[in-house]
Amino acid sequence: MFDPDYDIFLDIASGGSISAAARKRGASVPGISKRLARLEQRIGVRLAHRTTRRLSLTDAGKDLADTLLAIRASLSAVEDRMAGRKSGISGPLRLSAPTSFGRTRVLPCLPGFLADYPELDLTVDLSDQYVDMLDGTYDIAVRIGARIGHGLVGHRLATSSRVLCAAPQYLARAGAPSSLHDLAGHHLLAAEGQLPWELDGPEGTVSYTGTSHIRTNSSEVVRELTIGGCGISLRSLWDVAEELERGTLARVLPQYRGSQAVGIFAVHGHASDPPAKISAFIDHLAACLNHGA
Repeated sequence: MFDPDYDIFLDIASGGSISAAARKRGASVPGISKRLARLEQRIGVRLAHRTTRRLSLTDAGKDLADTLLAIRASLSAVEDRMAGRKSGISGPLRLSAPTSFGRTRVLPCLPGFLADYPELDLTVDLSDQYVDMLDGTYDIAVRIGARIGHGLVGHRLATSSRVLCAAPQYLARAGAPSSLHDLAGHHLLAAEGQLPWELDGPEGTVSYTGTSHIRTNSSEVVRELTIGGCGISLRSLWDVAEELERGTLARVLPQYRGSQAVGIFAVHGHASDPPAKISAFIDHLAACLNHGA
C-alpha cells in the first residue's frame, strides 16, 4: 500500500498545483499544503517551488514523482495479475504517439506488452499532428505537453526535460547568444505548434515568441536540421542527450530550460473506469519508460 503522503504528492505533481490536488481529494488547500511540507520535512529535501501563482517541481521532486509512478505502475500490474484480470484483456486497442518519441521510446515497450496480452489487436499510428481523442478514432494517445485538453484524462508518465541547443558549426558561424533578446538575430527551428517556447529561467517562466526558419510538421525534421547546423531548437533530453554528450550538439543559454510543467502523458477520453486494456497499457508504459525499455 502506498504511503498516503506519496499519493498526495503525486496528485500535486499530476495536477500542477496544490489547489488541483485539493479539489481532486475534496480537501482544503492549507491541509494539502501541510501534507506536502510534512513530506518534505520527513525526507529532508524540497520537492516543489511554490509562489502565489504557480508551482513547479524541483529536480528532487521530479525524480521522486517519476520513481513513485513507476512503483505504483508495477504494483498495479502485480495486482492485476493476482486478480486474474490479464486473461480478460482482448480486442482492439488503437494508439497514437508522436513520431520520434513513439519510435525511440514507445515502440521498444510494445513487445513485452504484446507478450503479456496476446489477445489484443493493436493499431499504432505515429504522427506529430494533434489527434482528436474525442472522435473515437483512438483509444489512447501519448502526448508531450503541459495541457491535456478539455474532456480528456491524462496520466503523467514521466517528466520531459528540454534544453536549447545548436550544432557547434552553427554557433561558430552565427555566434552564441548570451540572452533571450539575442535569439532575435538567430535562426530558430521548430515544428508547427512548438512556438512560442515556454522557458524556465532566472526570472521565472517566460514565453519566447519567434518564427521558425523552416516550416515543417515533423519534430524529427527539426532534430536533424539542428544537428546539421541550421539553427537553434528546443529539444527534449531523451532525444538529444547522446548528441550533447558527444559534442554533436551544444547547450545554448544554459540558464534556461523548457518549462517543467511539460510532461509525458498517456491520454484517453473521460471515463471514471477506463477499459482494462487501457489501464494495462498505461501501467506497462509507465513502468517501461521509467525503468528503461
